[in-house]
Amino acid sequence: MVFSRLFLLFTVIPLIELFILIRLGSVIGAAWTVLLVVGTGALGAYLARHQGWFVWRDIQTELNIGRFPGEQMLDALLLLIAGVVLITPGIITDLVGFALLIPASRAPIRRFISARLRRMSDDGTITFHGPE
Repeated sequence: MVFSRLFLLFTVIPLIELFILIRLGSVIGAAWTVLLVVGTGALGAYLARHQGWFVWRDIQTELNIGRFPGEQMLDALLLLIAGVVLITPGIITDLVGFALLIPASRAPIRRFISARLRRMSDDGTITFHGPE
């Protein structure tokens, strides 16, 4: 199960991305395609950093009022993933990355992950430990 997901992640998706980039290059030209890939990477890195500051501020606010910033920590993780996929060349990864940068589209993903972690914790699949 894990192998098939890793195979998909590291083999099939890059092949699809390569196919799309080749097709796009044949339509708009190689130089424009490279410029698009570099431009979306730079814009994505800037936007991820910008959103990261907002999440960092929210984490600090939650900590200052004595609450655990679980939701904000998931946001930070999703922004990290967004930054990584945005600097990865490709159209699909850029779409995923930009979707993770937008708070309105990040929220349902965060809720899904939170619910999944809660179910896994209830099932005993994973356990969480506090500070020792």
